[in-house]
Amino acid sequence: MEKFSCRSLSAPCESVPASPATKRFERSKQVRKFFKFSLVAGVLAGMGVMAMGEANAAVDTETAFVLNSFSFLVHGVLVMLMAAGFAMLESGLVRAKNTAAICLKNIALYSIAGLMFYIVGYALMYTDVDGGWMGAFEFLYNPASSELALLNAADAGKEAANAALLKDSTYASMSDWFFQMVFVATAASIVSGTLAERIKVWPFLIFVVVLTGIIYPIQGSWVWGAGWLSEMGFSDFAGSTLVHSTGGWAALAGAIVLGARKGKFGANGQVNPMPGANLPLATLGTFILWFGWFGFNGGSQLALGSAADAAAIAIVYVNTNLAAAAGVVVAMIMTQI
Repeated sequence: MEKFSCRSLSAPCESVPASPATKRFERSKQVRKFFKFSLVAGVLAGMGVMAMGEANAAVDTETAFVLNSFSFLVHGVLVMLMAAGFAMLESGLVRAKNTAAICLKNIALYSIAGLMFYIVGYALMYTDVDGGWMGAFEFLYNPASSELALLNAADAGKEAANAALLKDSTYASMSDWFFQMVFVATAASIVSGTLAERIKVWPFLIFVVVLTGIIYPIQGSWVWGAGWLSEMGFSDFAGSTLVHSTGGWAALAGAIVLGARKGKFGANGQVNPMPGANLPLATLGTFILWFGWFGFNGGSQLALGSAADAAAIAIVYVNTNLAAAAGVVVAMIMTQI
């Protein structure tokens, strides 16, 4: 017997329930249509954005202010993470009995650095240096008056206050304070690593008060605060002198005064090995420092308000990674020579 269907002309069409396969096929066609439409819409929208970007190539002042402040804050957080890297590296390389003291020193020095730089350090480094040897002894650094005026302005006066702020500065003042503060803590961390297992906690923390509140801000004012070295044309992009040299010289002075770790040398001068407590922890600390260094160097561009700034930061990131990678390879080779 011949079977008739809706496609047959010799019999009336009867409704036949669609099979599951047919339903899946119909749904797949709808999904394909949706993705095709989305792709076309995305391309058209992208072309519109590109055209808009060409018409407005320069970033407006307020956007540049936001991006510059954002750069300081995000890169500052990356540098803050280096405090954890120093703590892990030092804890992994000292003997197990000293790991608790190392962790306490690192979290305490970061806290002291933050307080001292807020109380006196930032003003001493940046306020009224004018080619001199140090800034002003002013206490408790606060946001710029134009920023406070904007935050406290009524709705009717916000536009005028916003314009005054953008005329006065290209970034939020406290974002710069935060970025500079984590640099201070890094200088103290350098000393901590050198003097590990050589000094007790409280004498070290007393020194950190002096370093972060007085020594570092004064030396920083010579260049970054427009002091006498800056007037002579000296340049320090990311703190190789002001941060690492300051911390390094302080660490060297401490090592000379304190001498070697107890038990490092025997009675006849032989070197006694002192294996670290946890090498995987030290490795983790190394990678954290590597990661944080992108913030240290990248943020030192001090701006992200233009295409040139973005390109410069990208180059800094690549150079930072190349330098770290080359350092590892050279160290591996030198240990075999």
